[in-house]
Amino acid sequence: MIKPLLVWCVCALTLSGCATRLDGLQYQAVEPRFDLFGFFEGSVTAWGLVQGRDGELIQRFRVDIEGRVDGDRLTLDETFTYGFGEGVTHRVWTIDRVAPGQYRGQAGDVLETALGQAYGNAFRWTYRMSIPVGGRSFDVRFEDWFWAVDERRIMNRSYLQKFGLDVAEVTLFMERQADP
Repeated sequence: MIKPLLVWCVCALTLSGCATRLDGLQYQAVEPRFDLFGFFEGSVTAWGLVQGRDGELIQRFRVDIEGRVDGDRLTLDETFTYGFGEGVTHRVWTIDRVAPGQYRGQAGDVLETALGQAYGNAFRWTYRMSIPVGGRSFDVRFEDWFWAVDERRIMNRSYLQKFGLDVAEVTLFMERQADP
């Protein structure tokens, strides 16, 4: 009985190091500060790609985002277009500011409430989603990190995790469009 338990513990400790873990506090003093509501209010265009665990390109896509702020609520209406690969074509996020720098959000294909935390020029957004792959669906955990480049541009890196392991990564470049 001791031997299987020991093997299981060693495997669990080994695998726990296979998921990306970033420390948001290291970005707390970095400028420019990222303002989630300020950045996404209006029109934003994003370009991205998805890579598998081995680095192979799985998808290339564009997202047109329309954001509306109403008090402490941000609504993001996202429309996806794929260069190759398949995926969701439309998603609407509703994000509430619950305290300074803290957020909660919902979207139709998100399994639970998403949680967000601001850290200077960075923002961490975590949630679970069911992803269709080849006729099956897989529940994965997303850990999204956004970094402000300047007032008009941000970079986003999403780590998709299953059983504590990174299984895919999404890289996005987002740019606010000119105000009307």
